[in-house]
Amino acid sequence: MNMQGLEKVAQAIQEWAPWNMAEGWDNSGVLVDAGGVMTGVLCALDITPGCIEAARSRGCNVIVVHHPVIFKPLKRLCGNDLPAQLLRYGMSAVCAHTNLDRAAGGTGDTLLEVMGLSPVLMEQEDFLRVGEYDSAITMEEFAQRAADMLNTQVLYSGAGKSIRRVGVVTGAGGSFFEAAARQGCDCLLTGEASHHHALEAAELGVAIAAAGHFATERVIVPVMVQRLRKALGDVAVYEYEQEQAPFELAEAKQSTGY
Repeated sequence: MNMQGLEKVAQAIQEWAPWNMAEGWDNSGVLVDAGGVMTGVLCALDITPGCIEAARSRGCNVIVVHHPVIFKPLKRLCGNDLPAQLLRYGMSAVCAHTNLDRAAGGTGDTLLEVMGLSPVLMEQEDFLRVGEYDSAITMEEFAQRAADMLNTQVLYSGAGKSIRRVGVVTGAGGSFFEAAARQGCDCLLTGEASHHHALEAAELGVAIAAAGHFATERVIVPVMVQRLRKALGDVAVYEYEQEQAPFELAEAKQSTGY
């Protein structure tokens, strides 16, 4: 890749979500460099075969995503593996993960905005962001609002609870219920939470709304597009609009008695 092109992409993200804000276990940055001159950028949440095909159809040879296309150390690489596909088609990959979760205007702040929550200044709690509504709503109303705004299904605890202050952690943030309790939150909105998170959170007076990993983080992709269009000037930057969550939902049609 013409490093001037990739450097522009990396610098645009550095100014927004500095790379040194990423967790030590994370793998963020320019993860695949295929060489060549940058012809266009496609933004998505994940690099998948569909994402690569969309980039090819748009004439893009740089893909910018939130989730790292290389996360664990590679011990073996095959032709159908995503990094190999990228190189085969002359595509580079830039991934901004936990640095973007932490950054001002990153995933958490964007989710607050989408949910119509007014940010609350507070002591920093790592990935947690806190917002409030002008007036309280029920937990059922909040869960429905999340489902509508994020176009997803929402699992929730705390039925009947009054919700005004909400903590948000995008992705797999169920373990942040204690941090949410310390900040006086009535509810934690996140992507994934376990059975035990819900039980332990209830003991602290915190309800949980789990709206799915994809839905809580996909909101950052249009923001990526806007940021990169401004930074890259005459380079075409697109959103992978056909991106879909990896899970489907099956619901019981009749009770088995269990």
